[in-house]
Amino acid sequence: MIKIYNKSELSPYEIYKRSPEDKERLLKVERTVERIISAVRKEGDRALLEFTEKLDRVRLKELKVTERELDEAYQSVGCEFLLILKEAAANIEDFHKKQLRSGFEIKEKDGIVLGQKITPLERVGIYVPGGTASYPSTVLMNAIPARIAGVKEIIMVSPPEKNGNIPPAILAAARVAGITAVYKVGGAQAVAALAYGTESIPKVDKITGPGNIYVATAKKRVFGEVDIDMIAGPSEILIIADTTAEPSCVAADLLGQAEHDILSSSVLVCTCREFAKRVSEEIESQLSEMPRADIARESIDNNGRIIVVKSIEDAIEAAERIAPEHLELCVDNPFDYLDRIKNAGSIFLGHNTPEALGDYFAGPNHTLPTSGTARFSSPLSVDDFIKKSSYISYTKQALAEVKNKVAVFAREEGLEAHARSVEARF
Repeated sequence: MIKIYNKSELSPYEIYKRSPEDKERLLKVERTVERIISAVRKEGDRALLEFTEKLDRVRLKELKVTERELDEAYQSVGCEFLLILKEAAANIEDFHKKQLRSGFEIKEKDGIVLGQKITPLERVGIYVPGGTASYPSTVLMNAIPARIAGVKEIIMVSPPEKNGNIPPAILAAARVAGITAVYKVGGAQAVAALAYGTESIPKVDKITGPGNIYVATAKKRVFGEVDIDMIAGPSEILIIADTTAEPSCVAADLLGQAEHDILSSSVLVCTCREFAKRVSEEIESQLSEMPRADIARESIDNNGRIIVVKSIEDAIEAAERIAPEHLELCVDNPFDYLDRIKNAGSIFLGHNTPEALGDYFAGPNHTLPTSGTARFSSPLSVDDFIKKSSYISYTKQALAEVKNKVAVFAREEGLEAHARSVEARF
């Protein structure tokens, strides 16, 4: 059962703490990931096929998904889901087009030209998880911003199911989102393939997309060889609610997060202990009817909690310190508090805006900073798939006016050759 606390009963550490990391387990994961990456770098496709057989228990002859497989998947998902998929894609596209930026140029006296140019990345890799659930939404949320940014090649990797195929919904989403190529490989080995390239899978410039601890560790390990979006931790939600909220809806939203993973975190901060009890009762009632009840139960029991505070202001203070991935404001007049929220990946305003809306359909990206990193990082966006270069042009007259200043600055730093490289032109 979810635990209920008064804020006064908890120390600041207990309010803001997250599940402690098992350092011994992390070390084991790191060693395993290092061996996998090393094998893929040395043996390429052969290592990928061997790891797929060993870890996913699937024997493959080819890694690449064929056009025929894509066509069959697209036709098999059903008209209703396909229409919804396309509508969701359109919403995501409309939102992310607003993020497009252009370069700029400044022309000054004496022929000085300063500017910044925007260039899309050439090739990116998208990791789409498999396992206990299928995530076509992840395909849309990662591929569409990349396409809008102007990325030429979008490579997708995802682990195959026991039948040797990637789920049809994921392949249909790949077709809708404009993925260039899809490969049947997951885990740390897929990340290694994207980072270093193999006979089949081309090396990319950046890897995005969520995954388990092995995927996250592999992304961390290859950063520098390629760019990555973020190191995503377990998913999390924090709900701020007053007594105008409906307990059954709040409970449903907490459970919606808990069913992701046993490490997921679901936290309610509310202003009334009686309301907290009603939410707790609703959680127990709804859990009994959930298909993924075992996962949600462990998540709620270990990482869920309800904190009772004196006011919405106290609740916001707690939320700001926690910096959650998802923040729901289930209160009257939620826009009154929007400007006070600084640390949250995505904010859901009002009683009729469940977090699931953002997961699939509304348009803003669902790839969000976790584990408190919303204090300094942002959701995945078009900006993640571009790079910026500055440029400078001076005429000889313009350089003459500043050459002595540049030389003085260079010599102050002890870099004589820098100073002379300017003076040599005169």
